[in-house]
Order: sequence, then structure tokens, then C-alpha cells
Amino acid sequence: MSPPLKRVFRFDLWINPVFDERMRSQTDIQLDIGRLAAPDDDNAALLEQAHIYQISPARDELPLKWHAREDLLKRFPNLLAVSSGAAGFDTVDVDACTRAGVAVVNQVGGNARSVAELAIGLMLSVSRKIPLSDRKLRTERGFSRESLMGHEISGATLGIVGIGHTGGQVAHVAKAFDLKILAHDPLLSEQDIRARGGEPVDLPTLLAASDFVSLHCPLDNTTRGMFGAHAFASMKKGAVFISTARGGIHDEAALAEALTSGHLAGAGLDVWMPEPPPLDNPLLRLENVVATYHTAGVTHEARRNVAAWAADQLIGLLHGEKPPRLVNAEVWPLVLERSGSVLKANVPRALQSS
Repeated sequence: MSPPLKRVFRFDLWINPVFDERMRSQTDIQLDIGRLAAPDDDNAALLEQAHIYQISPARDELPLKWHAREDLLKRFPNLLAVSSGAAGFDTVDVDACTRAGVAVVNQVGGNARSVAELAIGLMLSVSRKIPLSDRKLRTERGFSRESLMGHEISGATLGIVGIGHTGGQVAHVAKAFDLKILAHDPLLSEQDIRARGGEPVDLPTLLAASDFVSLHCPLDNTTRGMFGAHAFASMKKGAVFISTARGGIHDEAALAEALTSGHLAGAGLDVWMPEPPPLDNPLLRLENVVATYHTAGVTHEARRNVAAWAADQLIGLLHGEKPPRLVNAEVWPLVLERSGSVLKANVPRALQSS
């Protein structure tokens, strides 16, 4: 009897080729690639047969109808797992997946170093006015070097909100600049925070004492809107706000007000709501804002890491191995139970009785 054919589906959004290569190296796994431009029925026909949905984590990159929400899960009951192509999973309703007996996996840590490097880069860019100097040198004359005078970051205090995989990497890199590291992370013990290079403090203390505040927490119901007018007002006067986390954690209008009032000295923003932000977004008109397009984790190294990790994790999952980056761990026994009947359904009847 031939082994059951296992089906993996993804859309034709860019992914490092290593994902497809590793999937296609498995004789019992079929990779199907849907085209976002194709008729919905064509993609639905592929998803209907899929056991794994490799999904883009970028909420504004993937049409809402293809997000892994309750309605999609009901339409495609053969799904055993949804795999995010990064650490975040904004396009996945984890609670709905858990109720449906569907595992959610991510690639947390795969792009941590890349994100950390950009976070430090944003601190340097804002403090040393690198983008402003570049723009002026290309378009103007008659300005002085002193008009572009910035500040060293060495010896300053960096407050890290969320010192997990990425925040821990930020702390590690920041040590090279002799930064004092404060950290707030309700998911970690004080011992764990210290082990990752931070001094554990509550959020009000971090905001009041930090010259830089850098966000590295997920977007969920506990963090959505966490940084609004009150949080920005609580930050040290002249501080710099950095976010490479997710749009929606900070209030963009409140941040613009804190910057234009002079309370905050600058901001480095890689994440927006929506993405990309409209050209008339007030933050894009401020010279003390350095803006990037959610590219913190978009490096060749990081994209290869997450693609390889995703492929290896899914191959293991389809062969009964518990995934190492399982978001909803409580669902795993049910996934194993469901996999027997779901995968058997793919075997022709003649082979099932042999």
C-alpha cells in the first residue's frame, strides 16, 4: 500500500526557494501553489485538498478572504496546520484554529538577528540624522554641518518592551554600544530577563528612564493600542521611540503629536497601520522620523532561515513529529487524532482495503 499523499498549499507570494526545494524532495508530499490573481474557485479547490496552509503573516499583503479565520477553516476541514512564514501570525486566528483542531506554527527566532540589526540601525539613523543629511546633501546647499548635529547613542539607556527572541538579540547587539538595558516583559521571569541582558523593570519605570524605547512584542489583545498619548507622555523628554514590532501597538496620531510638540526627539518606524502608510501620513512629513517599510526581517539571511525552518517543521509535522514552534500546543493531541482519518481520506479506496 502506498503512503497517503500529503498536500501543502501556499500562494504565489515570494518565498525563498529553499521552501519549495525541501517540500519537493519528499516523495509523499505534494506542494500546490495558488495564484492570488486566479479565480477564487481555483484556489479554493487546492485549499480543499490541503493538509497544510503555508500562509503569509503580512495582513496587508494577503487578501482578508484568505486569512486563516473561522470561516476559512470551516470551508476547508482537511487542514491540519497553518504555518506562518515569520515569527508573527497576524493573518491567523489562533483561537479559531484551536477550536477546529488545527495546529498553528510560526518561525519565531528565524529573523531575530535581522530585526535587531535594523532596530539598532534606526536608533543610529534618528540620533545621527543620517537620512536627513543624505537628503539635504542630494538636494540643497548652504546648510552647515552643525545643522545636522546629532547625538551619540553610546552610554544611553535603552528600554526594550518584549525581550524574547528579537528583544534578546537587540540587547546583545546594544551591549557593543555600552547601552544600559532596561526590559519589561510580562511573559518572562526576572531571572530570564537578566539572562537575556536586561534589567527587569515595570513599564512606567522603563518609559520614564529610557533614552530609547524599542518595541519587540507581538500584536494581540494585550498590546493593541498599548502606546498611545499617555504612554508617549510618560516617556522621558527628548527620548526616541523605535518600533520594529507591529503596526497597531502604537497610535500613529498620538506619536505624531508627541513628536511635533517636542516632547519626543524622534522616532524610527518599520511598522504601520496600514502597510504601506498613505503618503499623507503626518509621520512621513516629519524630519525627525526615519521610516522603513516593514523590512526589518527582510534580509536574504532571514528569509532563507524562515523558509528552511518552515519546510523542515512541516515535513516533521506531516510525519507525526510535534513541531518545535507550535503556537497552540494544547491542540497537538487532537491534530494527531485527526491526521489519521484526514490523511487516509487521500488514499484511493482500492488501496485503503489492500
